[in-house]
Amino acid sequence: MTVYSGHLYKMHTQDDQPVRYQLELGDQMITMNDLLGKKIRLNFSGTINCSHCGRKTKKSYSQGYCYPCFTKLARCDTCIMSPEKCHFHAGTCREPEWGEQFCFQDHIVYLANSSGLKVGITRETQIPTRWMDQGAMTALPILRVKTRLQSGLVEDAIRKHTSDRTNWRNMLKGVYEEIDLLAERDRLLALCADDLQKLQEEHGVDAIYTLPDAQPFVFSYPVLEHPTKVSTHNLDKTPEVEGVLKGIKGQYLILDTGVINIRKYGSYLVELEASE
Repeated sequence: MTVYSGHLYKMHTQDDQPVRYQLELGDQMITMNDLLGKKIRLNFSGTINCSHCGRKTKKSYSQGYCYPCFTKLARCDTCIMSPEKCHFHAGTCREPEWGEQFCFQDHIVYLANSSGLKVGITRETQIPTRWMDQGAMTALPILRVKTRLQSGLVEDAIRKHTSDRTNWRNMLKGVYEEIDLLAERDRLLALCADDLQKLQEEHGVDAIYTLPDAQPFVFSYPVLEHPTKVSTHNLDKTPEVEGVLKGIKGQYLILDTGVINIRKYGSYLVELEASE
């Protein structure tokens, strides 16, 4: 039995066939694909340390922060989840310097199929990581914009006509329909043409433009067996979780005893035991 110890954070992904996952615990990088078919055990120590300031906290907020950091950091503000609510221009950004670096860079508006068609946004530097973190089977960049606010406004226009959510249970069960993302892009852009033109008139034609030559990304995941029924492990209620690792998809470990979202338990100090 090999034992690793450290704080949980989202798994690192590498665009491979299938996607390659590594879990960083302490100073060790564990290639989780190598543990497929083996029995593993996660044991939560009860200790949570803020990923920003390091202080001990009883609860992890926004996937890894203590409450004081959650209330003062710009990366924990509501506009991160809802970028159309960006208030930088009002002079009320929690961290203007951080906002300038994070929010004023090119963002991509995309379509993806994890459990059905959805629209989303991501920084251009997060392609294709964002899609692997979501467990997307296919994804297609459709527009490039100059700021995070603009990406949120564009997404807001498109989600009038399609979902912006992933059905994570169906994603884990491997339930999805084949979708022609190129055809869906053309359909949605036609439906949103007036809204997009208004945004271009307001922000500039060079600030929001389509990506007609983009082609779909295709992903596969290291899954030996999809669950037919999804039950979740909760480290807060059951600090010790064990089972045979049947697959990895998105940021979930799929065990024969249930699934666990690694990203949800950011900053939790755990031990991971893996059978040889």
